[in-house]
Amino acid sequence: MTEKPLAGKVAIIAGGSGGIGKAVCSQMAEAGAKVVVGYRSNKSAAEEILEGLEGEGHCALPISIGDSASIEAFRDDALAKMGRADILVNTAGMTKPVAHADLDGLTDEIIDEVFINNFRGVFATIRAFAPALKQSGDGLIVNVSSIAAYKGFGSSIAYCGAKAALDAMTHSLGIALGPEIRIMSVSPGVVDTSFVPGRTREFAEKAAAATPLQKVTEGADVARAILACATHLQLSTGTRIVVDSGRGL
Repeated sequence: MTEKPLAGKVAIIAGGSGGIGKAVCSQMAEAGAKVVVGYRSNKSAAEEILEGLEGEGHCALPISIGDSASIEAFRDDALAKMGRADILVNTAGMTKPVAHADLDGLTDEIIDEVFINNFRGVFATIRAFAPALKQSGDGLIVNVSSIAAYKGFGSSIAYCGAKAALDAMTHSLGIALGPEIRIMSVSPGVVDTSFVPGRTREFAEKAAAATPLQKVTEGADVARAILACATHLQLSTGTRIVVDSGRGL
């Protein structure tokens, strides 16, 4: 990439060591941003990603989105190192597959864990960084959601519900945070990462074969949509972009 549309910007990537997060970190750095790679526990993976990023001034910091104190410490460390925050990408999350018909299998504990990691933790991260993003004057938040939010199929009913809540949050905050901050959801279908336990490349290819475009969605495809929110979609906020090879049709 010859142009650097994000030169001078700082991009905070919560969940930066995951499959989608890694691709987001790479593309943000290529676009000229300084990147904070937020990781939950896999420090070595985060540091490996850090070493491969284009440009200088990046860093990797721990964050547990299930713990608001950890989020606030991550915010403080990131701002101390970078001095500002312009872009926040929330790729962190988790799921536990439970068949939708298995009502007893979807326990209270699983529901709580899924909502904490996919909704409450995302909101807490936004809440922590909102003042810095407002100070930027051109702040952007991108939440990684899922077509499960509106199609009703996914790894569990709780996951569908949590992502639907995340999309509602994006809509609400689009109204509440403007004009200083824009916020978007990017909604993949099946992505070829290790995010859902037990899903293999073969599973992703089979799912892709059933879509109109018959292409596997890669982390890099989702990252390109996230990057577009920062570089091209300057008048978009409170809505979602779907990246699913047509699976949700």
